[in-house]
Amino acid sequence: MMTLMKAFISVDLEGMPYIVIPGHLNLKGPLYDEARRIATKITIIAAEELNRNGFDRIVIADSHGPMVNLLVEDLPEYVDVIRGFPRPLSMVSGVEGSKIAMFLGYHAKFGTAKSTFDHTYSSASINRVEVNGLEASEFLLNAYVAGELGVPVALVAGEAQLLDDDVKKHAPWAETVALKSSLSRFSARSASMVRIEKQLREAVRKAVAAKKKGNVELLMAKKPVKIGISFLVSQFADAAELLPSIKRIDGLRVEYTAKTMAEAYKTLELLVLASSGVQGLVESLR
Repeated sequence: MMTLMKAFISVDLEGMPYIVIPGHLNLKGPLYDEARRIATKITIIAAEELNRNGFDRIVIADSHGPMVNLLVEDLPEYVDVIRGFPRPLSMVSGVEGSKIAMFLGYHAKFGTAKSTFDHTYSSASINRVEVNGLEASEFLLNAYVAGELGVPVALVAGEAQLLDDDVKKHAPWAETVALKSSLSRFSARSASMVRIEKQLREAVRKAVAAKKKGNVELLMAKKPVKIGISFLVSQFADAAELLPSIKRIDGLRVEYTAKTMAEAYKTLELLVLASSGVQGLVESLR
């Protein structure tokens, strides 16, 4: 029986080229359709190049907001798409069993200067996430989960500051493609799509070659995994503290310990959902 070669792609929006204002990012935004076309184009480029280099099954995790952003009718036949939220492992749902992982459209963590849409996992509820005392971006959180499941992140394409601050520091083996260089939170400079396509295709080829040569590594968090979360407002920490496993540190900060990174990640998802519920309750009482 022929063995299928499986690759995984996680797709976010904030680090995509040309996407610079809030109206690009939400379902009712005036430029959301443009953002969807851009993200789909970038995703197809990476998927096509993976397929040309030996991967006959590619799982794509649509991973921004409600996670229903990609124009699925444009995707090639060898692709499976994971959509919708909440779901197990969120942005890396479906990564298990893959030979290689690639992250597209990723952005810098909360508080990064001159970086479009800087945030960490939830711009509506979270200020800071730490893994074993290390401040983590979404890249690092997702790469830790992938690594624990035996899947190396071999390529990251996104906002330049993320690549400089996190990817090159924590995963120097990974190929990187700067899809944009930010001028402020709501402005950035990007190359033409023609040039981006050439750079991305070359980076995918190099990433696959590096994997075949054994030159990519698993990014792993030490176990047990200690997570620290600082919320934007105290009512979110109030809700988090209701879980017996959560320790309240101060008005905004909580901590917890998990046996695995996947377990830690699922708890983070739950706390974000709880924060959303609290915010909805607050709005209903106004």
